Amino acid sequence: MKIKQLTAIAADKSKFKKLPDFLDFAEQYLMYVASKLQAVIVSQNENHYQFYQYGRDAGYQITRPINSSLMYRINDFPNVKQSFIRLLENVRDVTLEEDRQKINRMVYTMQVSIGSALDALPAGQSNTARKINGDLFEHLIRLIVRGIGIDCESGVVQIPVIVRKKELFKMSYQHDLIIKRNDHIKLIGSIKTSSKDRLDKIFIDKFLYSKLTDTDTPHVAIFLNDVQRKNGKKENEYGINSTFLPGHFRGYTVKLNPLDGVYYCDIRPNMLTENILKDHIRTLDHLLCKDIWKFIK
Repeated sequence: MKIKQLTAIAADKSKFKKLPDFLDFAEQYLMYVASKLQAVIVSQNENHYQFYQYGRDAGYQITRPINSSLMYRINDFPNVKQSFIRLLENVRDVTLEEDRQKINRMVYTMQVSIGSALDALPAGQSNTARKINGDLFEHLIRLIVRGIGIDCESGVVQIPVIVRKKELFKMSYQHDLIIKRNDHIKLIGSIKTSSKDRLDKIFIDKFLYSKLTDTDTPHVAIFLNDVQRKNGKKENEYGINSTFLPGHFRGYTVKLNPLDGVYYCDIRPNMLTENILKDHIRTLDHLLCKDIWKFIK
């Protein structure tokens, strides 16, 4: 399959209705990059990140940063693909670190395959590609949550504003992930490819929701990664920049309200070591294998 064909599929959200659709596309994309790339460019500052450069048929476009320690290669992918859905179905019993890493790596590989295929679009279509990529990541995470046996949806939550025991009006809140039990909302989630330009709103949404409803409904955030390409001084010299704002995260956590969980497929090193960050940010497997079951208990 050519890159233009892969890009056309990635740009059509109707092609991704079920989890196997994401798995099949990732396999096709990995088959392509195994032999048909113009070049693989290694990041100058964090060498485990790579950039794929396409050939003439895609205008020699260069992809987003790809974490080579997370992205599966075609030699390994088919075996993991066959067992992945079964792994999700039994996620509460997953204890091996290897299996937990499979979850993070598979979600990362499926989504980055889509995003990187969309990077082959002409530069003038980058905003459209960004929107499609974000929508598909939201859809993928909801499919993953359903795959572990928990029904979920996205949509608008109507919050009544009550003054002196009288409802004056309702406020509408759009959420990417809503989990209910017996018509009661048990968990609200934000699903974004990165926290860039979105972190403030997620914290404020929890604050306002809690104040308006007088509840402590758990709010979580799910991100793919927080890195972007940084152009070097020379041609084909690239590095990565972090798009995460640790100061904002700490400030909102301490002075506004902490989120109940923040989860990444591709977690940044400082999130594992720095105070406050390491207590609130984990990899996606922690949500699926453990935390989500506590939230909906």
